[in-house]
Amino acid sequence: MADECFRHPRLAAVYDGLDPDRGDLDPYLRMAEEFGARRVLDIGCGTGVFALLLSARGLQVVGVDPAGASLDVARGKPGGERVRWIHGDVTALPPLTADLATMTGNAAQELTDPEDWHAFLRGARAALRPGGRLVFETRVPARRAWEEWNREATYTVTDVPGAGAVEHCVELLDVSGPLVTFRGVYRFAADGQVLTSRSTLRFRERRQVEAELVARGFVVEDVREAPDRPGRELVFVARRPESAR
Repeated sequence: MADECFRHPRLAAVYDGLDPDRGDLDPYLRMAEEFGARRVLDIGCGTGVFALLLSARGLQVVGVDPAGASLDVARGKPGGERVRWIHGDVTALPPLTADLATMTGNAAQELTDPEDWHAFLRGARAALRPGGRLVFETRVPARRAWEEWNREATYTVTDVPGAGAVEHCVELLDVSGPLVTFRGVYRFAADGQVLTSRSTLRFRERRQVEAELVARGFVVEDVREAPDRPGRELVFVARRPESAR
């Protein structure tokens, strides 16, 4: 199930306004061009920022997400009619032959249950044409990003168009091995409403991710550093082989 920040209508409506700088998507746009992709599956598309950037470049795009409220935001954006939006997850897609499947914004870490993670890898592979690629990112565990997830480091007040001032901060709740749980707190100045969204992420080591990709029928082509977050994030490029395995 998607976190509250994606599935609550009021939180989904301000999601983009609270994170307006999406320069992290530029490397994915360049990779779509690098790989000559014409058909892209955007997994965990959320409010559709990346899917719409791809569509504006003339690519055929399918966006899938389990959060209906986020998809409602995506559909309502300019150009939203050019993207095929699917409410659900990658395990129950119609037949596709995508050149490229992407999972941006560290969404891969939201898949904390090993069975869900393996099902994602199987579903992504099935959605790709032979020779198609899966690209996603994940934080480097050794950098311990969660140590910066506290009110002092994350507190902001943002004037979001249509919503007014929104206070937001992140509070770390628990670290249990590879699982990190935190809470986002949102206060809307317009009426004083306070909403929270609890999230748990799984931090996976590079070697583990590579082994699981290979076990699910992928060839690991490359592991790159996220250029805007060197040393903090890894971007995996995995290919579905041309021949059946």
